Amino acid sequence: NPLPYIARFPEADVLTSSDQVIPTITDDKLEKWQQVTGAYNIGIFHWRPTNASKNLAREWKDLLVANDKLWDQTGFNDLVHKVLGPSVEGENGLVYAFDGSLKLGILPASIFCSGHTFFVQSMPQQLRLEPYAVHTTFQYAGTEGKRHRLREAMFFYDEPEYYDSSGGFLSFKPSIPKALLLDGAHTLESHFSLVNYQLKQIRTALAIASLVNRTLVMPPLWCRLDRMWFGHPGILEGTLTRQPFLCPMDHIFEVNVMLKDLPEEEFGSKIDFREYSFLQNPRLPKQVKESFLEVQLCDKQSSWCDPNNQTYGGAIRFPKHSTQEMITKLFSIHKDVKVVEFSSMMDAFEGFSDKERETKFRNRIKRYVGIWCCVMNHDPGHIYYDMYWDEKPDWKPNPPMTREDDHPPW
Repeated sequence: NPLPYIARFPEADVLTSSDQVIPTITDDKLEKWQQVTGAYNIGIFHWRPTNASKNLAREWKDLLVANDKLWDQTGFNDLVHKVLGPSVEGENGLVYAFDGSLKLGILPASIFCSGHTFFVQSMPQQLRLEPYAVHTTFQYAGTEGKRHRLREAMFFYDEPEYYDSSGGFLSFKPSIPKALLLDGAHTLESHFSLVNYQLKQIRTALAIASLVNRTLVMPPLWCRLDRMWFGHPGILEGTLTRQPFLCPMDHIFEVNVMLKDLPEEEFGSKIDFREYSFLQNPRLPKQVKESFLEVQLCDKQSSWCDPNNQTYGGAIRFPKHSTQEMITKLFSIHKDVKVVEFSSMMDAFEGFSDKERETKFRNRIKRYVGIWCCVMNHDPGHIYYDMYWDEKPDWKPNPPMTREDDHPPW
C-alpha cells in the first residue's frame, strides 16, 4: 500500500515516477530533483486535487487536444519543466515546477521502479528496500515482453489453466562453466560467448519440446552486458548493474515472435514456453508439483546407463546423443508425468531423423532471437544473435558493416 508513503509528503501537488537509472539517493526519500536527468514518467504518479495540480491538468489536456501527434508524456515533461526550481522550503525533497507554484516530487526509482531499476539493476534488493511498484519500461518485444517480465518476477496473474498444460512441461538444469560466467573482462566477446553457450542448450530443449509436444520452462539467462537502444560501454555508468546479471528473456529472445501463430507448413508446430520462475510459482497446483520425473543423462557405454527407461527413485538414466525415436519413446512411456526435468541439455539430442520436420523447426527458432544493442560510435551498432552460431566457424560478434548486411541471420 503506497498511501502511507505518499502521506509523508502532504505538501506535494504531484508526485511522479521517472526514467532515472542512476540512483540519487540510497534510502526511501524522494529523488534529488537537481540530479535527475531521466524523463519524468507518467506511468506512475499521484495527484492531489489542489489548484496548482488542476491548473497543470487543464493546460496538459489543452496541449494534447491541440496536437494529437504529441506524446502525452512529452507534453507533461515540457509543462513541468517550464519552471523547475527552487526547492520547496524544508527537507521534503519537493521542487517548485510548472508555473512556479506547483510543488513536485520525484518518486525514488528504487521503490517505484522502472523496468531497468527493477529487472536489470535489482536496485530494491541491492539497497535492501521494499518496492511498491514496477513499471515495465526499458524493455523489448512489445506488450508480450512486458507481460513475460512480470511473469518472471511472479507479478502477473494468470488463469489456472496456464499452470497446468495438457501436454505437460519440460525443464532442464542449465550448465554454465565458471570461466564463461565470471572470468576475464566484460566484453562483447565474453558476453556473446556466455549467451551463445546458453542458446545452444535452449536450442536442444526447444527441439525436444517440439518433438514431444511439451511446454518448455525456460532457464534463467545470464548476461555480461546490458541492452539499450543506443551505444554504451556495456553497462550504463553510475548504475547499480552488476556483471554478470540475470537478464530478462526479452534482452535476447523475441518473446512476441515466439508467441505468434506462425504458419505450420513453413515453421512447424508452435512451441509453448513458460518463464524460468514458473516451477517456483506458488500458483502452481499441487498435482503439477508432485508429478515430477528427473532424466539423468549418461554415457551409452556405461553400465550405469539404462536403455529400458526404468525409474529409480523418481529418476531415469537416459543415454546422451539420443535419437528422435528414443526421445519420443521416453516421453510416450512417461506421458502422464506433468514435469520432466533433464539433468542437462548438453549432448542430450543427436538430431532430427525427419529432415522436413527439422527444416521447419530451424525456420522457426532462427526467428526467436533478437539483437544486442549497441556498439558505441558505429552505425548500425546492433549485433544479431544467431541460434545456429556454432555452424559458422568464422562467426564473431560484429555489427553489420553495411546497410546491406543489416538483416537477421535467416
